[in-house]
Amino acid sequence: MALHQDMAHAKINLFLHVTGRREDGYHLLDSLAVFAGAGDQVSLSSTGSNTEDTLSITGPFSKGLEADSSNLVLKAARALRHAQNKTNQTLPAASLKLEKHLPVASGIGGGSADAACALRLLTRFWNLPQETAITVAPSLGADVPVCLMQKATRMEGIGEILTPAPALPEMGMILVNPGVSVSTPSIFKRLAATGGITPRPPLSFPAEGWPTLDALIAFLRTTHNDLQPHAIAQEPVIAAVLEQLSTLPKVRFSRMSGSGATCFALFDSAEHAIEAAQHLAQQDASRSWWQWAGPVLP
Repeated sequence: MALHQDMAHAKINLFLHVTGRREDGYHLLDSLAVFAGAGDQVSLSSTGSNTEDTLSITGPFSKGLEADSSNLVLKAARALRHAQNKTNQTLPAASLKLEKHLPVASGIGGGSADAACALRLLTRFWNLPQETAITVAPSLGADVPVCLMQKATRMEGIGEILTPAPALPEMGMILVNPGVSVSTPSIFKRLAATGGITPRPPLSFPAEGWPTLDALIAFLRTTHNDLQPHAIAQEPVIAAVLEQLSTLPKVRFSRMSGSGATCFALFDSAEHAIEAAQHLAQQDASRSWWQWAGPVLP
């Protein structure tokens, strides 16, 4: 029986600017990340012994995922244990279960969210300070720190500079993935091959936030996802998804998230998003597109 369980919510980049490139090859970013109600579920129980931590994976997107030491969930457990090596505390082994409901390699931070979720669960299970998880998170990937908090955040640097976002309006969202996996390194390679960093003046967020969805969309129309054209060049079906989203009833705004291939559309309410998703499902019953509709987390 699970002692603890938590949701690893999908991270959506409402915009994503590539602002530079470091000497070590890592790209510098500026992005506004929010979290959707969609997510994987991670649960934890005690193994009743002090043997190794274990992982099992189920769910509609579990195929092809390995429950071995290369999985980010077990990497998170290993990193958290390593952070405690300087103490004499004995940490009991954990049995972790990942229910994979988010598409893999889809631009919505699924693996990073899973690792962050494991950090939250293990921190509680092992009674560790939250600061331990915060310290460990960057070593697991650029998106893990923001996924640890699961709150609307401005991400800068290589993902390590996090600033709480100003107030956002309530809104609904549709997520659609056309069933193709997109390698983030391959998209950045395409970007680098084009010289692809667009010079822009520094972007200012309104201190008072965006009181309405109209205000947020007006802001988003001044921004871009710099990876979107490169992802479309690699997987043209992304353009078809964006075209479909733009024609949905009551849709307000649409764009690709992260390095793709998942795209999102914004609505005035979760109810409008769910109605539009039903319309999309009727239009595309023969397609294998994954979709979700509901609220953006407050």
